[in-house]
Amino acid sequence: MSLVPSMLPDFRVRQRDYLLEISRLLTQELDLEKLMARILRVSIEMLAGQAGIIALKLPDGWRVAAAHGIAPAFLSYLTPLLAEEKVRELDVRELNRMLKGLTYTASMGLLNGTGLPLAAHEQVIGVIFIFRNYPDLFTPNDRILLQSFADQAAIAVFNAQLYGQISYEKKRLDALLDSAGDGILILDAQLNIERCNEAFCQLFGVTREDVTNKPHGEIVRWKKEPQGSTLEESVANGWPLTPNATLYVEGDLNRPLPPALPVGITYAPLLSDEGKLRNVIVAVRDITHFRNADEMKATFISIVSHELRTPVALIKGYASTLRRADAKWDKHTINDSLGVIEEEADRLSKMIDDLLDASRLQAGGLSLNQADVALPSLALRVSERFASQSPKHRIHTDFPEKFPVILGDENRLEQVLSNLVSNALKYAPEGEIKISGTTLPEQVIVCVSDEGPGIDARDLPHIFDRFYRSTNAVKQTKGAGLGLYLARAIVEAHGGRIWVEGNNGSSAKPKSDAGARICFSLPR
Repeated sequence: MSLVPSMLPDFRVRQRDYLLEISRLLTQELDLEKLMARILRVSIEMLAGQAGIIALKLPDGWRVAAAHGIAPAFLSYLTPLLAEEKVRELDVRELNRMLKGLTYTASMGLLNGTGLPLAAHEQVIGVIFIFRNYPDLFTPNDRILLQSFADQAAIAVFNAQLYGQISYEKKRLDALLDSAGDGILILDAQLNIERCNEAFCQLFGVTREDVTNKPHGEIVRWKKEPQGSTLEESVANGWPLTPNATLYVEGDLNRPLPPALPVGITYAPLLSDEGKLRNVIVAVRDITHFRNADEMKATFISIVSHELRTPVALIKGYASTLRRADAKWDKHTINDSLGVIEEEADRLSKMIDDLLDASRLQAGGLSLNQADVALPSLALRVSERFASQSPKHRIHTDFPEKFPVILGDENRLEQVLSNLVSNALKYAPEGEIKISGTTLPEQVIVCVSDEGPGIDARDLPHIFDRFYRSTNAVKQTKGAGLGLYLARAIVEAHGGRIWVEGNNGSSAKPKSDAGARICFSLPR
């Protein structure tokens, strides 16, 4: 395009104004499509063109980012063409040749065009292509002018891509924080809380507004001296000295509502290039489960060591007595001593079996060998076996006629009934123990009741827990606290459930003189 000298100043002014306008838009406009459309329209006007496109090179191929003055039919043809596999690897020069050829063919030689690359940081990210409807060639000045707008477009694309990447990284960080199971806080250099995730709010029992912008020490308050130095103490002593100097503190965290929460808190520093503290990433983990596990392990060791010591001592004592060379024992004394040894050996064997069953449960459940089971016959067999062991109790069964046969593991169900009856014998000094059954349309219910002191309300939520034994039970009876735990596991493995209720049928604390009644259901 040729310009007469008198028009040159005006043209230069317009060119300068357009470049200033676009430079201003680069700092104000975050919408890449609007910015690309404005740059393209200005480029077409300054080069006396009729149409143009801006195509960006993306990881999956070329895409038209802006178009002006292009016939819809040509654009609908061009868009899928740029996305084709063979076009994806074209560089700008090859793409320009392709666009010129398409232009010439589509206009039967009447249109002509030129394109220049959009380059940012020595990387080609797209192309701007301008069409004219007359055959004059684009002059070097035209190309210089177009390149100035191409440079502006490249800056816009680069900034938009950078902004998009930052936005994506922020969304990814938000998703990471919100999906984390541990509570997470981000502190600034002054140890004020910049943000927290939902998990921390749930652990702490507050909203984000209650925590954000508060000093760390105002939120993280220990009920008693924690294990390890607090964050404030460590920072006062020069922490962190290196970028990887993580800090771990463990203790009970005070919350707005009791009780205090056992937590382990890890502090990780984020340093600037100069080594100054910029942020602290705080991970707060609820360690209630681990503490319970430690307590359970201690309980297990205590119970098992105590329960093993007694039968082992009895067996050793009677065996040593029988082996004495300076004494001669009559047959009755020998039989009584061997009976005690056999009884204590059986007790040890049962405890070992129970411990193995508990271990199998922890490792993935009990296996069942299911077949038809007649519960009335099974209950009668259990009652007869225990009746011979305790003359102070009257053990009997009460099942209706035509009680349905169910599908189950007979040995495991016998273990359930044996554990329940054994429990009744332990806690009821004397009286009647009854095994009864009822039928419902979808299930059968079996109950074992006694006439003992009943179950204290404080123990009701825990009697089916592993290794749980009430204070009175520890004082009065032997056992490892596994019988009811295993009974529940076996019943639930059959698809049933187990519970405690009063003799009147209500699921509540039995009266002190009404005894205990434990029932379980099984599907028919």
